[in-house]
Amino acid sequence: MFDGNCVRFAFFLFLSTATQAWAAKSGSDTTSLAKASQNPVANMISLPLQNNTDFNFGPDDDTLNTLNIQPVLPFSLNENWNIITRTIIPVVSQPGLTPGQGRKTGLGDTSFSAFFSPAVAGKLIWGVGPAVLLPTNTDKRLGADEWGAGPSVVLLTMPGHWVIGTLVSNIWDIDGNTPINRLTWQYFINYNFSGGWYLTSSPIMTANWEAESGEEWTVPVGGGFGRIFRIGKQPINAQLQYFQNLENPDNTGDWSIRAQLQFMFPK
Repeated sequence: MFDGNCVRFAFFLFLSTATQAWAAKSGSDTTSLAKASQNPVANMISLPLQNNTDFNFGPDDDTLNTLNIQPVLPFSLNENWNIITRTIIPVVSQPGLTPGQGRKTGLGDTSFSAFFSPAVAGKLIWGVGPAVLLPTNTDKRLGADEWGAGPSVVLLTMPGHWVIGTLVSNIWDIDGNTPINRLTWQYFINYNFSGGWYLTSSPIMTANWEAESGEEWTVPVGGGFGRIFRIGKQPINAQLQYFQNLENPDNTGDWSIRAQLQFMFPK
């Protein structure tokens, strides 16, 4: 369904168009927006649209495409505490997993997390709270069709031009119909330049503890770049990253491209 060269061309075209639309706006405002976009517990409404394309997926070395719609909504509990809610709604286009099986497109399982975080951040910024898995999949191939829950923790610091941190969660099934024991670990390293440009590396590692031995881990490495720009008064964060899997289960992708547009609504 997707050709690798076509995907690369489309992603670079998207970044080129975004750059041309950028109206020059540097200084502290752009730097603050860049750091807020890279902070999972920033007190800012945003809507990231993140597209992940995995290549060499399945027995026919096809492509798996996942568009994650990820609204972020912060709430103020009081002058000391905020709650930052993050929802991930995946729209999945998955090729066949066995010879002759067709592609399936639809919704995957939705992830929801709520981080309790101090309203006044120190040098170490943190958030902790529950993570919930909701069985919203439209086909059994696209999700576990099971409720799940577990803890989620985020830690980060922002010295100078840097934003460095980690986010960890583990989900277990609730009623036991489908066993789930899944770790998600993301580290993120960002270096911000003037003019809204930045370098980034934010791979997402996963471990399925219910899988057979040797099939548990997916470990990507890589990174890319991004830029904060504006269309009119609307600030937008555009980002492109490439990842290569050092380890991954059989019949999953060897490498991937992530492209993201994040619409930001600062107060």
